[in-house]
Amino acid sequence: MRVVEQFLSINGEGPRAGELAVFVRFQGCNLRCGYCDTMWANEPDCAFEERTPEEIDRSVRALGVTNVTLTGGEPLLQPELPALLTLLLRDGALRVEIETNGAVELAPFCAPERRPVFTMDYKLPSSGMEGAMKTDNFALLRPEDTVKFVCGSQSDLERAREVIAREALVGRCHVYLSPVFGSIEPAEMVEFLARHRLNGVRLQLQLHKFIWDPNKRGV
Repeated sequence: MRVVEQFLSINGEGPRAGELAVFVRFQGCNLRCGYCDTMWANEPDCAFEERTPEEIDRSVRALGVTNVTLTGGEPLLQPELPALLTLLLRDGALRVEIETNGAVELAPFCAPERRPVFTMDYKLPSSGMEGAMKTDNFALLRPEDTVKFVCGSQSDLERAREVIAREALVGRCHVYLSPVFGSIEPAEMVEFLARHRLNGVRLQLQLHKFIWDPNKRGV
């Protein structure tokens, strides 16, 4: 598996924001979003370490932290991901979260006996990638999962509101609106939530970008 970095930090976003987590970041992505903040990990010439699922499992467990986040890039593109999930989830000691871009089918990773938690993006118009979204994934979401809408404009906010209503996401899973860093003011997003009475939808700011330099890696 192509690992570009592994580090211990806090979850910067999502229901476990502020909690310790082990992050494993994989190389490569099938999308090219205009606002991507980890584009370096998507480049074909990005340096990576080839590691087996067994090696990753051992290194994660050695850290003694129970939250594990698999991210990228796009982690679902790693051919050996099912084997890694089997190892990480085998005893129920770890909460394994996969951050996925919404353009890969979730079904192959939803074994009923043990299943990771998904944080799934829905790419809005400013990303340039909305046409790649696999909308069948919505039917597979559970209450512990999250759909994240990264918004860069009022048009993005309006589109997010349409998708939230169309898919009846509130009550089915966590729903977050997150700003494209530097492109839209969070206050605008609060005003939008209030204007449309979007109960059950949360504004999310990425904690790690306030604690550290927004471009710092390994945090």
